[in-house]
Amino acid sequence: MEKILNKEIKGIIEKHPEVGKILDEYGIGCSPCSVGSCLMKDIVGIHNLDPQQEATLMYRIEKAIYPDRNVPKPKVDLTKKAAPKKISYSPPVKKLVDEHVLIKRLLALIPSIVSYIEKSAKVDKDLVLRCVDFIRNYADKYHHMKEEDILFKYVDENAEIIQIMYKDHDTGRNHIRQVVEGAESGNKAQIKEHIFGYRDLLTQHIKKEDEILYPWIDRQLSDTQVGEMFRKCNEADASVGDALPRKYENFIKELEGKFQKEVVK
Repeated sequence: MEKILNKEIKGIIEKHPEVGKILDEYGIGCSPCSVGSCLMKDIVGIHNLDPQQEATLMYRIEKAIYPDRNVPKPKVDLTKKAAPKKISYSPPVKKLVDEHVLIKRLLALIPSIVSYIEKSAKVDKDLVLRCVDFIRNYADKYHHMKEEDILFKYVDENAEIIQIMYKDHDTGRNHIRQVVEGAESGNKAQIKEHIFGYRDLLTQHIKKEDEILYPWIDRQLSDTQVGEMFRKCNEADASVGDALPRKYENFIKELEGKFQKEVVK
């Protein structure tokens, strides 16, 4: 089993596709990952499974890789479902989680916004660019920059999970550049493709952060580091003032009022 734990997950899944399906059952989405260089042992550690889940997972993976081997069953009740693990965050990380809430409210509105644009005689450029303004100045500059300039500095920035987060941020920025192009040229198809691309990316990105990355980072922080990070996040917020988050919360409320009958619940 030690040999499996020290192998890159991409190679394991390519040789044994069943392993990818098993990981998917546990909410570990390694199959679609474009990098796949994480070691199996790191994947298990990052996802912080409870002992019962981890033992069962590793038993099933070993059986998938070595079907003819007599693999001893874990000493856990395989019929008993583990209770969902409640995630608790340190104060500075909780603030980042809370900021996700406003971003998710915009993501929820995107289908209604696209429907409105498609039905309109011409592109409502002002509406699209106001959404872009929210994404660039709240989701990216206000929120993502705290991740990149503060949070990620407390771990190895070369770790694959951090590199994936950086890549997601860059991919999101490219989608938004394409949305702006579409708004300027009146290209509805371009706006639709890339605003939905952004929504799909950020939906999965936020889920990975809330459920995997943030708890993983939190487990590594000392009390001193938590306090230091809290101070740095407060200083970053103070540099832009209270008006910025209030402005964008009011914008989301305005959109929700406009599209309240169309918002996907």
